[in-house]
Amino acid sequence: MNNASTVKPADKLSGLATGMLMMATFTGIWTVIAYMGLKDSPYKFALILFLILSLILLRYAFKFIKALKHSRDQGVEVVSDADKKRDKRFTLVFVGEGLGILIGINLVNNLGHPDLVIPVIALVIGLHFFPLGWLFKRNQDYYVAAWSTAVAVCGILFSIYNVLSYSWVITFIGVGMAVATAVCGGSMLIRGLKMRIIDK
Repeated sequence: MNNASTVKPADKLSGLATGMLMMATFTGIWTVIAYMGLKDSPYKFALILFLILSLILLRYAFKFIKALKHSRDQGVEVVSDADKKRDKRFTLVFVGEGLGILIGINLVNNLGHPDLVIPVIALVIGLHFFPLGWLFKRNQDYYVAAWSTAVAVCGILFSIYNVLSYSWVITFIGVGMAVATAVCGGSMLIRGLKMRIIDK
């Protein structure tokens, strides 16, 4: 008896569209955080670049979703037990990320370092990309994880040793993490365009 479920090819594009929506949202959030640190600086206008990238990701994500409604799926792809197990682990990674953020925030606040809240959030987010890289066999996730973790660790050290003021620390973190999410979303966009389901 074959109890394997099936996944339509279009579901791959649906997954990319969902990921792009998330990356666009997170890029916007990190840009706002960076703006909080630069609000009194003329350099704040440079952050418009990230907002433009977010809008591009949103635009194509919705185009992908619209195209899926009108496209016909061809063939099926068998989802193995290993794939199902991977999906469960994927959920556990995100649950762990949420718990890690809550624990991290409470920890630094209880230690009297509320200035480390944003760097610690960035650290947990950066670390969660490592298991994602292992689960989905994507080198990109390892690069994003290494970059984000390095940005977060530097932000923590800059704050602890007073290398930068709080406003510059959150600017550093915000810009660094926005780069990571924008690049990640851009990679998803490229993979989606290669599927040639929509007109560019």
